[in-house]
Amino acid sequence: MKNFLDENFLLQSDFAERLYHDYAKSLPIIDYHNHLSPKEIAVNHQFETISEAWLAGDHYKWRAMRSMGVNEKYITGNATDKEKFVQWANIVPYTVRNPLYHWTHLELQRYFGIHELLGPSTAEDIYERANAKLKQESHYTLGLLQQQNVESLCTTDEPISSLEHHKSILEQGISPKVYPTFRPDKTFAIEGGKAYLQYMDQLGEASGVTINSYEDLLAALENRIHYFHERGCRLADHGLEQLYFFKEGAFNVKNIFLKAKDAIALSQEEVHYFKAQVLLFLGTKYHEMGWVQQFHLGAIRDNNKRLLTQLGPDTGFDSIGDFSQARALSGFLNKLDSSDQLAKTIIYNLNPSDNPVIATMVGNFNDGSVKGKVQFGSGWWFLDQKNGMEEQMDTLSNMGLLSCFVGMLTDSRSFLSFTRHEYFRRILCNLIAKDVVKGELPADEKWLGKIVSDISYYNAKTYFDFNK
Repeated sequence: MKNFLDENFLLQSDFAERLYHDYAKSLPIIDYHNHLSPKEIAVNHQFETISEAWLAGDHYKWRAMRSMGVNEKYITGNATDKEKFVQWANIVPYTVRNPLYHWTHLELQRYFGIHELLGPSTAEDIYERANAKLKQESHYTLGLLQQQNVESLCTTDEPISSLEHHKSILEQGISPKVYPTFRPDKTFAIEGGKAYLQYMDQLGEASGVTINSYEDLLAALENRIHYFHERGCRLADHGLEQLYFFKEGAFNVKNIFLKAKDAIALSQEEVHYFKAQVLLFLGTKYHEMGWVQQFHLGAIRDNNKRLLTQLGPDTGFDSIGDFSQARALSGFLNKLDSSDQLAKTIIYNLNPSDNPVIATMVGNFNDGSVKGKVQFGSGWWFLDQKNGMEEQMDTLSNMGLLSCFVGMLTDSRSFLSFTRHEYFRRILCNLIAKDVVKGELPADEKWLGKIVSDISYYNAKTYFDFNK
């Protein structure tokens, strides 16, 4: 019987241990998609308590606490930080076989040197010990990132952002390097009615373009793309149920915008057509700027309308959707590729039943110009756990080239989540080593070690090329 969470955690053979310890463990981290606060990096924020650092904004933990019958007061309510932590500690033993059980104890070990299991009997002691660590500069935001050997990271930023904190980070010469990511979802959320028009006003103010027409919207977006590029941005990201594609001229996109401006109801097809046209325009601009475009597909959001009304969006009520992906994704990528304007692209899939669809689709648009130009992105959100990551890599291996994969990202709001890169690297090493043990791959440690190193770090470093 193996010990829980020892140095060879998740590594089930000697070969897996060598791959991880000799080729993956010490590599820097490039975290090319997360939701960290650039302000908290710029000011080197000190967290008052582990609850602030660990529980605030963590939808995974919130969902688990609700499942265990914990009152909302102790989740997003007005309970004290200590009360919230104790409630979380009380349910941790019941999260066995959920990735939260692994992540929780991995984070306690790596950031705080705490090897005891978190539970009711250890809650208060661990709370005090962790809080004491957080008072040390090594555990301010920059220290937490540096502890995990983070070389660079990309935050997620709306087009209206001034990027003032990124400017401050650059001027201070802060390590790790921090880059903005262009996230324009609200600019094509035309179904939003009054909220959409209010956002157009904000976008107009940020860009210096009065937005009264579709052409004005595109001019404002182009303005902001250049603004972001000048401040180090090299990636864009989009969260969608699915991509949309229509025959050219199926609707008049200019009229759709004017109808929305006049508060005239739009059909679902008009909404989807508008999104498709804006995204195609954005895609051409990303290609022009040499950016990477990312598409996170497949979430169905805000399912619990009662609790959405009480708590607002992004509070833990999203799930996997079952949208039709293949036909429109093919049309969208092909439209950009037909004029040789398809930027480097990463497609993230939330529904595991669509893994083969995505893995085979990306292969259609790898044209030999760039290694792994179009990527099947890492298992994300509900799939960034052991089984989800193994399935994603197995599918990519069988239907594409795992060796071209740009690897893991945190997609997290927490400064304590960078152990997920370690988690991923251990799973990757064990996955490859299992084939060696079975005689399905040669026991060529140096070659397979290089593949592991590339996926863990070097592929991403080459692919994103932040120095351009």
